[in-house]
Amino acid sequence: MLYGVGASAGIGIGKILCIQEQNLDYTAVEYQGAKAESARLKAAADAFCEITERMAQDVRERIGQKESEILMGQVMMLQDPLVTEQMEEMIAAGSCAEAALDTICQGYIELFSNLDDELMQQRAADIQDMRTRMLQLLLHAQSIDLTLAPKGTVVAAKDLTPSMTVGLKKENISAIVTQVGGKTSHAAILARALEIPAVLGVANLFEQIENGQTAIIDGGKGEVLVCPDEKTLGEYTKQQQEQWRQKELLFIYRDKQTQDADGRSYDLYANIGSVSEAQAALENGAEGIGLFRTEFLFMNRSSAPTEQEQFETYTAVSRIMQGKEVIIRTLDVGGDKEIAYLNMPKEQNPFLGWRAIRYCLEQTDVFKTQLRALLRASAVNGNVKIMLPLVTDVQEVRAAKALLEQCKQELKAQGIPYDEDISVGVMMETPAAALIADLLAKEADFFSIGTNDLTQYTMAADRGNAKIKGLYSTFHPAVLRSISHIIKAAKREGIPVGMCGEAAADPLLIPLLLAFGLDEFSVSVSSVLQTRKWISGWTQRQTEQIEREAMAFSTANEVEEYLMKHSVR
Repeated sequence: MLYGVGASAGIGIGKILCIQEQNLDYTAVEYQGAKAESARLKAAADAFCEITERMAQDVRERIGQKESEILMGQVMMLQDPLVTEQMEEMIAAGSCAEAALDTICQGYIELFSNLDDELMQQRAADIQDMRTRMLQLLLHAQSIDLTLAPKGTVVAAKDLTPSMTVGLKKENISAIVTQVGGKTSHAAILARALEIPAVLGVANLFEQIENGQTAIIDGGKGEVLVCPDEKTLGEYTKQQQEQWRQKELLFIYRDKQTQDADGRSYDLYANIGSVSEAQAALENGAEGIGLFRTEFLFMNRSSAPTEQEQFETYTAVSRIMQGKEVIIRTLDVGGDKEIAYLNMPKEQNPFLGWRAIRYCLEQTDVFKTQLRALLRASAVNGNVKIMLPLVTDVQEVRAAKALLEQCKQELKAQGIPYDEDISVGVMMETPAAALIADLLAKEADFFSIGTNDLTQYTMAADRGNAKIKGLYSTFHPAVLRSISHIIKAAKREGIPVGMCGEAAADPLLIPLLLAFGLDEFSVSVSSVLQTRKWISGWTQRQTEQIEREAMAFSTANEVEEYLMKHSVR
């Protein structure tokens, strides 16, 4: 039995395929002169970008927009003028293209690897993947193609690189096991999105396994059993079949209303980042879209999308949802979402800097283009709502609504229809917004609680920093009190309040959210049916008791331990 981090739940059984690191030794490559080496580097970079953009499109269509960003981040890195200039300087000084690429990439890998921030360390892994694939192109080496793997393959790798994900399909890959990585790594994110069981971070993995061995991967417990006997294999096969059966049983919830055990109804929406995800949301029984992340329309391109492009995308989602509510968040750029052509300045602390609504209220040409597109789309089915991210001040809401009014008058003068009564809501994701929830509720038509940022900002804990991961907890009384306060403020003003953060699909927190009075749960597409099932198991009396007892504890650990004993249905 080998042990690692359970990164994607489920039982996977199959034959091990070891993916070993390739020999990309370029010491025998001769320098052909600066002009020739620059041309070789450019040709490889152009090919890399073309291939990667196709990969990203495939991932976007099969898995989702957010996951495709991982690949497009490599393109942005390779096209960064600073990076290109550093490589060209080395070539001019006498390095071959391979050496220039390798040296500069290794410098960035070392820089990011030595940072305490887990997200930055993950960026080092992305650069490593880019370096490997670029060297493959320069050296004409064969790249790994997992689409050729036979059915029932357990992929074993040092790390699951973003480029490998293109070949990951549930039809042929039964499980993933890696030597490095954790729950927040790209490998974990992609495995969960694909619903492939995964165990990551198994020490000395390749010293303990061989190609062709049978392995059982328990992605929930973080266990890898190599060469099981017939009795053990039979037991795990039964567990696997039971998990499949339970998953199939969830389909009975697809066409049901979202109700608790007392028959009280709730809205169960989906979080999406693309038109294809909207279709998947509808097919999975979502009753609307609680968060459409529009920043994905601005990524993976060299200029901002036009008003017409945005209008067509918003309209497509509106039509797919067949009249069901579609809440579209305005451009949430900055922080960890870098878009090169927007020329945003490098900031010492970008998560507390010029981002989201702050950026939009200054860059009014970008913002008004989006608002006009949203208004035009709202006329098609009347089901579009606008949501403002990272609000900390009432004036921000008023300023955004003033710009929206300007856009309405412009469209009216042009004879272009729009929904006169389009709703404007606020993302409640900062301590400031939580503390003035009563004031914001008088300005907004609805609230949506973003628990990911609300937890991060409330606890002053970077969610990507492994050293303080214990502080980043939605179970902390400070976060739970903020959520409760926001919901109560919305109720007093008679406006609906939803939640689009990860906590909305957490079975431990669902009874608390029901007791607090949450109206709408917006979750990932893959979590819709399970969330509906969890909600259906609770009565009001039960949730009120959970609230009384859980909210009496003083620490996050105490709250979580209590909920683990009393919450899961």
